[in-house]
Amino acid sequence: MSRAVEERAPRPPAGSADQAIAGYVAEFDRFDQAATARQPAWLSGARRAAMARFRELGFPTTRQEAWRFTSVAPIAREAGVRAGRDGAASDEARDLLRRVSLAGVPAVVLLDGRFAPELSSLAGLPPGVVVSDLMSALGSHREPIERHLTHVADATHQPFVALNTAFLDGGVLVVIPARTTLSSPLQLIMVTTGAAGRAGQMTVSHPRVLLVAGERGEGQLVETYVGPDDRPYFTNAVTEVVLDAGAILDHYKLLREGSQAAHLGSMYVEAARSSTFSSHSLALGGQLVRNDVVATLGGEGAECTLNGLYLAGGTALIDNHTTIDHAQPHCPSHEVYKGILWDRARAVFNGKIIVRPDAQKTDAKQTNKALLLSDQAQINTKPELEIFANDVKCTHGAAIGQLDEDALFYLRTRGLTLADARAMLIQAFAGDIIQRVKLPTLRAELERTLQARLLEGAS
Repeated sequence: MSRAVEERAPRPPAGSADQAIAGYVAEFDRFDQAATARQPAWLSGARRAAMARFRELGFPTTRQEAWRFTSVAPIAREAGVRAGRDGAASDEARDLLRRVSLAGVPAVVLLDGRFAPELSSLAGLPPGVVVSDLMSALGSHREPIERHLTHVADATHQPFVALNTAFLDGGVLVVIPARTTLSSPLQLIMVTTGAAGRAGQMTVSHPRVLLVAGERGEGQLVETYVGPDDRPYFTNAVTEVVLDAGAILDHYKLLREGSQAAHLGSMYVEAARSSTFSSHSLALGGQLVRNDVVATLGGEGAECTLNGLYLAGGTALIDNHTTIDHAQPHCPSHEVYKGILWDRARAVFNGKIIVRPDAQKTDAKQTNKALLLSDQAQINTKPELEIFANDVKCTHGAAIGQLDEDALFYLRTRGLTLADARAMLIQAFAGDIIQRVKLPTLRAELERTLQARLLEGAS
């Protein structure tokens, strides 16, 4: 195209999705020149293909079934400014880190999407365990990165995964060697400061995690996201998990995002024969939150458990989309998600179970329950079963309601105030999920956070 034609081409209107896409493309062109010089050719090629795919897909709209109840308009009006690091971590970043750090737990910290060794503490890990900046590990641990990075997560059909992959220049690699057990949980803390943007301008970061557990490797991982309340920002996160035969991973995702934050997170899991994966999604903050979990049970006897607890007030929206793909026989799965909503908050739960033709003897159970504390709160729930085998057991159930007036009356007759009675019933509802958390320090932190958040909705 000639320069004259380019100058006559209409520009996308301000505040439109097309303008935001053009902004991301322009930012990518600047970023790509510098990144290509320090990355291998295969990764640069994967990034460019991902950006091309993002341009084709664009931002999802409510006309698409998977996004029917979730509008991403707040983050599609303009391209976010890519967060960067200049110098030492700020006092604000350290304060945010202290808010979510678990005492006595080794931690790797990503600050605005980049590995921050000065904030990380990794003492006490067993020999052979790798916890490293993803880009630095391209030289020392090339094999697991080349084999799995960008191959587990779906950048073909998911635009935000494609956008994350396009700007892949940081993140963390975790490798648990075969027959190795982490003696202590490992915490991955993603701290967003949003400091790169001007007043009222949204910053964006693209954290990436690749976790590989070798044969019969075992560990517990806490993936935590935190940011400030006084400015908008967008966290676009992707986590890829690969479990070899017999591996066991207990994974926790804790969202403590700021009140103006948008968080779109995708986790993709490949589980081999006789491996066990359990995930606990704990969404306790953020204005616009979307969590996608896709677990493929690709080996006979693989097991998957998905638990979730989400709280939302004000005008917040929390969307949980889960897919458990039973690709081989004798693979059980269990799923329980619970939500508590108040004010004009909205939630979405879409749980899909796929049973492939060869996946005989599948046993899959799914439950979603939501507690609405106000007349304006709303949830849209949609269980999906796609079953292509005949010797299976698959069940699903959904329940939406308010606090039981009879139970409230009973508690008040025993001397409790209305506020105390409501708080007791709400905590009992949420306690089913919290008690499934195996880490005592995290469970105690969740109980404190639950009490603090529910002061907003229980009165």
